[in-house]
Amino acid sequence: METAAPIKEIADIILEKGGTSFQFCYQCGICDVVCPWNKVATFSMRKIVRQATFGLTEIEQEDIWRCTTCGTCPQRCPRGVNQIEAGVSLRRIATEYGAFPASVTPIVTVSGSLMAEGNPFDLERAKRADWAKDLSVKTYTEGMELLYFPGCYLSYDPRMKKVAAATVNILNKAGVDFGILGAKENCCGESIRKTGNEDLFKHLAKENIKNFIDLGVKKILVSSPHCYHTFKNEYPEFNVKFEIVHMSEFLSDLMNSGRLTPVRPLEKKITYHDPCYLGRHNGVFDQPRNVLKSLPGAQFTEMEYFRENSFCCGGGGGRIWMETPKGERFSDHRLKQAVDVGAEVLVTACPYCITNFTDSSLSLEDGRAIEIKDITEIVQEVI
Repeated sequence: METAAPIKEIADIILEKGGTSFQFCYQCGICDVVCPWNKVATFSMRKIVRQATFGLTEIEQEDIWRCTTCGTCPQRCPRGVNQIEAGVSLRRIATEYGAFPASVTPIVTVSGSLMAEGNPFDLERAKRADWAKDLSVKTYTEGMELLYFPGCYLSYDPRMKKVAAATVNILNKAGVDFGILGAKENCCGESIRKTGNEDLFKHLAKENIKNFIDLGVKKILVSSPHCYHTFKNEYPEFNVKFEIVHMSEFLSDLMNSGRLTPVRPLEKKITYHDPCYLGRHNGVFDQPRNVLKSLPGAQFTEMEYFRENSFCCGGGGGRIWMETPKGERFSDHRLKQAVDVGAEVLVTACPYCITNFTDSSLSLEDGRAIEIKDITEIVQEVI
């Protein structure tokens, strides 16, 4: 399936979004070599860059939606080409011409769930804080130490609500003065922006920013690397800046300062998966490892690909909302790597990663032998 767009549209949008680096591409193919897609299927970012560079009017629609924006190819490119901006720019063009993955369309229409309810699940905005009903969580007021922003998955997904609860238990144990926005909280908009819907991203961002400013928010704690990335790196485009902390960083600080102390051993062999938007995109590698290595009784081991070379789970770039055929799921490949090093628990720090790994563990015969945990859940076990 193909979608056509005028050459001028392609050129203008790509140049506007930093695509001038395309002219430096000499088609070496390193982006294709390192792309996780080529571990499970066939995909060519080099081909997309070539088509965009020369202003070709027909781009293969299916291919432009494959990129997970994991960040592997830009960090390896010897010529400084920004392949992520290439893909997102092309998606914006496709979106303007009405081409969009069918699975995402209900989320992004005028009456869709992101616009109407502020979340991608089409669940009531009024129920966004139901996860916190029995946890003695306060509504944020000005002067509190921080705002906790759990995000869509931790607010609505049954599996991820356990991570939100673990986070609250840890914050209370450490004596942190915090609150949540409840029904005023909106999706951060990071993933929908990566699918190419810039207008909807701006709508969501402006609503969140208004709430932050109205409530005097200065410091925001997040559980999702996608919230972390967009609050820290993209919301400043609206001339605002807040202190953004990911829970893995905050855990490290709480332990280092003595506000949080393990009291029982873990006695498990664990490994850690670096989420793309926490690690590769934002450089948070050491803090989660410091936390896990400090847990008494834990045996920490690394997988084949880790830190800057971590293998994507497949959920970024809006792919979390798109169907990926069995056999092409990055998470299957990654889970096998965890099993291969003998880990009893695969620990990560991203709701997309946990969702994908959990799905893989149910479909892979050897995946059932390993637990999938968020870093907060592991810490909760020992405090």
